[in-house]
Formats: sequence, C-alpha cells, structure tokens
Amino acid sequence: MSAVRLLVLGVIRAHGEAHGYAVHRELMSWRVDTWTAVKPPSIYHAVKQLAREQRLTAVGPPASARGPARTGYRLTEVGEREFFELLEEALRNPDIEEFGAGVAFMRQLSEPRVRDLLTERLQTVEQIAIDLVAMKPQWPDAAQPPHAAHLLELWAAVFQAQARWTADLLAGLGGLDFAPGLPHRSR
Repeated sequence: MSAVRLLVLGVIRAHGEAHGYAVHRELMSWRVDTWTAVKPPSIYHAVKQLAREQRLTAVGPPASARGPARTGYRLTEVGEREFFELLEEALRNPDIEEFGAGVAFMRQLSEPRVRDLLTERLQTVEQIAIDLVAMKPQWPDAAQPPHAAHLLELWAAVFQAQARWTADLLAGLGGLDFAPGLPHRSR
C-alpha cells in the first residue's frame, strides 16, 4: 500500500474536485512531509498515476478560473473503492506511516468500523512486541555487534508504544464525528 495514494485520493475526495497544486498545498498544510516520506514530487506523480489508472477523472479548469489553467480531478467509482480499501488497510497496518495516513481520514468510515480496524491493529502491534521480546534469548552477547538484543528491545518498545497510543485512540473515539453507515467494507 502507498500512503501517498491514500492521501491524494482522500484530499481529492474531501474537496470533491482538486488540481495537483491544491492537493499539494493541502497536504503541505498538514505538514505531511514531517510524518511520512511523502514529498511534493510524489504528490504530483501520484495524481498523474491515479489518473492514468482511471482512479481519477480529469475535469477542465472552470471558465471563470483566474491564474494558470490547471486540470482538476475527481474520483471515479474505481478511485472511490480504492480510497476505502486503502483506508481500511491503513487503519489495521502496523507501519506507522501507512497508519498515519489512515488516521487522517478515519472519520470517513463509521465509528464501529473504525473500532474494528483499530482493535485489529492493536492486537497486531501487541503481538509483534511480544514476538520481538521472545526472540531476545536467541541472540548471543548483547554487548557485541550487531547488538541485536538491544535492537530487539528498541523495536519491542516502539510497538509497545504504538499499542498504547492505539488503545488511547480507541478510548477517545466517542468524541469524534464519523460517517454514518458503512460506505465500503473490503473484508
């Protein structure tokens, strides 16, 4: 999965229609480059790629548009389905960048669906932390390179922190507004 695809589809979906620069400007206002590997060129590339793949359809600039002529884009039915598939995948994903992209749009799903996905993610990251800790005795002297035991402790702590954060997010969902019903369910 690609965080940039989800982010681009999500921004265009939220605006109904947007051109590449508007998508770029919106994502940069979120400081997306600080919490993902998404950079401005990848945003423009994703817009073009999604259009080639018919996830987006081009719409001409409005006749009253001022400034440079820019091609606007809207989601196609296929793009709409992909958005929800990527969103659900991201919300259960242990990868922090993909997950962050999902959190950005989680309110596009119903609260019960978000709870299900976050609960699945919580179980996954908890199990990863347990598995990493269980591997530690298999490694020899922790003081010798490659310091695998220390690295296992580091990664276990990262996943334990993700589990705590995900549990806190689950606990606070009641205060957010979510989309009614289930617009899409990939599983």
